Amino acid sequence: MNNTYDFIIIGSGFGGSITAMCLVQRGFSVAIVEKDRHPRFAIGESSTPAADMILRDLAESYDLPLLKKLSRYGSWQKHVPEVVCGLKRGFSYYFHEPGQPFQSSRDHSRELLVAASTDDKNSDTNWLRSDVDQLLSGYAADLGADLFEGTQIEKLNRSKDAWQVQAQRDDEPLQMSASWILDATGSPVFAERFLGVHSSSDGFYTNSRAVYSHYTGAGRWLDYLNENSFYTDDYPYNPDHSALHQFTEEGWMWMLRFNNELLSAGFLIADNMGSENPKKPAEAQWQRLCNRYPSLKQIFRNSNIAARPGRIIQTGRLQRKLGRVFGNGWTALPHTAGFVDPLHSTGISFTLSGIRRLLPILEQLDNGKLSVPDLNKYEETVGKELSFMDMLVSSCYISRFRFDLFTASVMLYFAAVITWEQRYLSGNRDHAFLCPDIPDLYEMVSDTHGELLMLGSGPINDKKSAGLIERIRTRIEPFNRAGLMDPEKYNMYRHTAVTLS
Repeated sequence: MNNTYDFIIIGSGFGGSITAMCLVQRGFSVAIVEKDRHPRFAIGESSTPAADMILRDLAESYDLPLLKKLSRYGSWQKHVPEVVCGLKRGFSYYFHEPGQPFQSSRDHSRELLVAASTDDKNSDTNWLRSDVDQLLSGYAADLGADLFEGTQIEKLNRSKDAWQVQAQRDDEPLQMSASWILDATGSPVFAERFLGVHSSSDGFYTNSRAVYSHYTGAGRWLDYLNENSFYTDDYPYNPDHSALHQFTEEGWMWMLRFNNELLSAGFLIADNMGSENPKKPAEAQWQRLCNRYPSLKQIFRNSNIAARPGRIIQTGRLQRKLGRVFGNGWTALPHTAGFVDPLHSTGISFTLSGIRRLLPILEQLDNGKLSVPDLNKYEETVGKELSFMDMLVSSCYISRFRFDLFTASVMLYFAAVITWEQRYLSGNRDHAFLCPDIPDLYEMVSDTHGELLMLGSGPINDKKSAGLIERIRTRIEPFNRAGLMDPEKYNMYRHTAVTLS
């Protein structure tokens, strides 16, 4: 192994490892420093058509065939079936009330299913991150990156356009140097400790925290619906094969199922709703929330916490943003730069979109110096994307007490992401993720979010809700290429994403 590099990447999650692969393929020397050892637990597991497009783009641009194999469920199962993933056909939403079993009707008044693919072969995936991150970091090492697992950074010093790094690897001292450091930790901790950049939740509308784990033995949602005689004949897909959202008074629960029968599940608790004291043990919070919703309690009645992570984890407030995204000799990847909320499954695609935009800037190191105007543009774009996602997510949290208004609010996201997908597939790849740089699209989301804020939190009356739903219908019309908000669809959308070749 070398001890002098062009780039040192801190963190070997999928973002850091894919960035390392691309830089190695361009001839740069790269080290990846990982404090843990693979396989290790991580979440951020739900991919989307947008992520698939970028994976295929990077695969072609940087000669990385593995990324193309991971871009669809069918090719994943054909080439790397031993790497665990889950079939994800779309996005599913169900509305629950405290103390009441789930209720709906043949017109699906309390459920919404939005397909993102036409069949299983071409569908998206849920990533078991312990498997996927191990695969990608190993692939980066096979290509020529030096991978240092079990390594803790102890000290950084920058002088003469180079970083001097002191670390501990398995309790042995390690020294290396590099021209540039990339923070791919997905956390503000490294930047705050070593780069003097602080993270803040100031300015976010969304206010949520999570209680989550992986489970074995959890029941299937479709089985529950069928056992209770709910009408599912017109479903576009099996909701267990989707990003499954169970909306509650407190916020919502995610359910992501993998092929090995593991279930990733977590409660998002919004605006400190309910009587949940964040100082209580995570297990007590989880149990109380499950008990409050009989249908969810039924799903988890025979479940156990999986060996990895072996416990229920709780977070503080999730929303955060670094004060700076780059500085003298360093840059943060998107998920390190900031985060909003798991709603809409934007994490993987947001990270990949930023990496694709950042790579040409990093490649300027060949000429000895990175362009500060280009780095400023990268920082500005990441900030704009975080702000836009915040409004999209906040709109759904505010409207969650009325499912008709909530479904209309969700359509803002689908209008934005379909617009981005169509433009990206047509070759127009300059837009920020979800296209907040399109003025009319930004105005559509901003105006609706502003009206929802004026309605306030809690129950919303029928007249105000109906009026806003109609205004949303009108606002999305210029971007509505998938029949969104068509009453004849009864909240069942068979295909909204673009078709990949």
